[in-house]
Amino acid sequence: MNPRMTQILRTFLFTAVVLSTGAMVAPLAAQDLAGHWIINVDLDAGSGEVSFVFAVEDGKITGTYAGAFGEAELMGTIEGNVVNFTFDAADAGTATYSGVIDGNTITGECEYGLAGAGIFEGTKQDG
Repeated sequence: MNPRMTQILRTFLFTAVVLSTGAMVAPLAAQDLAGHWIINVDLDAGSGEVSFVFAVEDGKITGTYAGAFGEAELMGTIEGNVVNFTFDAADAGTATYSGVIDGNTITGECEYGLAGAGIFEGTKQDG
C-alpha cells in the first residue's frame, strides 16, 4: 500500500474510533444524571441546599426542584457531560443552571433572577 493510502486509512480509522467513543460517552453521562441529587448553592443573596430529581430521555432533562424557593418542575438538555436546565423559582424569577457531571458529582454556575448569580456543587444520592 502506498504512503498516501496508508495515511487515508489511518485517518479514517481514527475518526471512526473517536466518533464511536463519543456515541458511547453521551448516553453514559445522561444516565449518570438521572436520579436524586443534593446540591449546595452559593448565591449573591445567600447559600443553601436544594434537591433535584432528574429524568433523562433522548438528551432532554425533566424533573423537579425543591428548596428555599418552594417546589417546581424543571426542563433542560444534556450533551455529553454538560447539563443546562431551568425552572421558575417563586419570588426570584427564572432559575438557570449550567454544569458538568463527573461521575456522581456535578458542579457549575447558576442564576436565580432577583436572588442573583452563584455557583453550585452536589452529589448523586442514588445509583
